[in-house]
Amino acid sequence: MKSWLIHIVVNAVAIIAVGTLFQAIHIDGIGGALLAAFILSILNAIVRPILVVLTLPITLLSLGLFLFVINAITLALTDFFLGSTFEIDGFGMAILAAIIISLINLILNSLIKDMKK
Repeated sequence: MKSWLIHIVVNAVAIIAVGTLFQAIHIDGIGGALLAAFILSILNAIVRPILVVLTLPITLLSLGLFLFVINAITLALTDFFLGSTFEIDGFGMAILAAIIISLINLILNSLIKDMKK
């Protein structure tokens, strides 16, 4: 449970960072980012595995790059569920945001892992 909460906070930080980098992503404060991270984690637990299995041939042909499209779909679904609290203008911006959020998550999770040692 504790690691899941840390993951949500890390996702919220990544979402805030992406929101400050791009004007096409609108977030209603820290609470909106935490809510978006929570919804995104639920979608990543439920919807993402289904999408990965359904698109496995495309993912293999693209050498895994199609996973960024799947991440963008989950971000777009988060945008859909949260309405004006979290908005992404366009699917291209969702793909770019998914790539940057993934990189920020990678960096922050490695820092957290190093701090636990």
